[in-house]
Amino acid sequence: MIRKIFYIVVASGLLLIVLGQLLHLDMFWLIVLWLMYTLIGLYDIFWSHHNVLKNYPVIGHLRYMLEFISPEIHQYFIEGPHNGRPFNREQREIVYTRAAGTAGVIPFGTQYDLLETGADFTHHSLKPCEVDETALRVRVGGASCEKPYSASRLNISAMSFGALSANAIRALNRGARLGGFFHNTGEGGLSPYHLQEGGDICWQIGTGYFGCRSRDGKFDAGSFQKHAIHERVRMIEIKLSQGAKPSHGGVLPAAKVSREIARIRMIAQDQDCISPPAHSAFSTPVQLLEFVAQLRELSGGKPVGFKLCIGKREEFLSIVKAILKTGIKPDFITIDGAEGGTGAAPYEFSDSMGLPLIEGLNFVHNALVGSKLREEIRLIASGKIITGFDILHKIALGADMINMARPMMFALGCIQARRCHTNTCPSGVATQDTRRGRAVNVPHRAEYVRNFHDATMRSCCELLGAMGYARPEQLGPEVMFRRLDDTRVATYGSLLPQLSEGELLSPPKRNALWQSQWGQYWKLARAEQF
Repeated sequence: MIRKIFYIVVASGLLLIVLGQLLHLDMFWLIVLWLMYTLIGLYDIFWSHHNVLKNYPVIGHLRYMLEFISPEIHQYFIEGPHNGRPFNREQREIVYTRAAGTAGVIPFGTQYDLLETGADFTHHSLKPCEVDETALRVRVGGASCEKPYSASRLNISAMSFGALSANAIRALNRGARLGGFFHNTGEGGLSPYHLQEGGDICWQIGTGYFGCRSRDGKFDAGSFQKHAIHERVRMIEIKLSQGAKPSHGGVLPAAKVSREIARIRMIAQDQDCISPPAHSAFSTPVQLLEFVAQLRELSGGKPVGFKLCIGKREEFLSIVKAILKTGIKPDFITIDGAEGGTGAAPYEFSDSMGLPLIEGLNFVHNALVGSKLREEIRLIASGKIITGFDILHKIALGADMINMARPMMFALGCIQARRCHTNTCPSGVATQDTRRGRAVNVPHRAEYVRNFHDATMRSCCELLGAMGYARPEQLGPEVMFRRLDDTRVATYGSLLPQLSEGELLSPPKRNALWQSQWGQYWKLARAEQF
């Protein structure tokens, strides 16, 4: 210990002499520097909780300084065009250029290895065709829905006020109004900023019931009805789970729970806002569907659906059996992939739980086809979708529409700093710091959101026409291919076997797929319990 103190005093003296010679400093400033160096060193030795600083006082701080800026160093100087996570540099650049309205083209050919295992692609046609413009919108609302909604194929996924700044919410909503698509509120409630710019809204109801919550945290029907009848609220979505943290309640860190957030959500200020993992308004598949019917009635007949990340397959089939038993059909189902993102989630939930979107979407689509329920129920896919090809890929696997979250954040100016949970977002998108939030220029960024939506849909149409199809409904899993290795390619139709119409209701006696997978899940499913 005495040796360390001696080293600090000697090192600080040497530093004093060197700086004095190099910078021509007055003796006063040299003494100030010597005192700062010595005091920091003594603090590190006697009071620091860091092992490195106790062994390497003062100079050990360089390690933590470099560690603090290592994400920026990696992103700006080391990361290549295709190895960044969760979105690589090229994917981000696609959004930035399309949002800015500049040409989304690349020179000198693709940088991807087209023979790489896992590469997805499709075939083009020697007879390209014009795409039917009416195919770019989808009617949402079944026989029980009095106010169906004509939705764009591409919309803004769930991001709450709280997770995002007020200006970010306003820019997204204005962009939705300009482009004619809807904006999902996320589970944080229907804030004034969602309604201020006049865009269409899909109001998400989470387990915390923010915006329609009683003082004890339960669902309040009167409060829900008051907001649900608003003319801008077009659809209602019940959030059962999400891909980034399935079966875990929403998380808004205390640093982002401002006075305004606390008032809107009816929660305590400056405390972590963690929603319950499950709903209190229902606990069985039948009760879920009764809740769907209740919300549809309270909203005046608007489309009502639910969102989930697929986990235990028999639990979703329990919902299917409950639909068959009660006759109550949701108007839409949103399938979130485990690769989806959020502002804050526990490591293990994001990394190790839930089905990826491809598997979850294929399963839900086939479950509805196999039970003869697919025609009236729309499927929305959500989870790391960014290009026109990504959209057509998910439509081919069963989706009717796509929701995007993080690409829309890129259009707002997000730089993937991954500080969403700290309230120190450098771009002002994911923060409740009003000073930082001012960086999002609402009119300017709203145009960027609209531009990205429109350019991506144009890309969709161009690809669809090049494939020789006039409407997305003509796509199926057999038109999408995955490379298995250098010499083998398979269609998704063969990789993900498909059920025929009504197969779950009248299963064939000799069917290996039924015997090995679907039959087991179907037998375990119960309409009365998850």
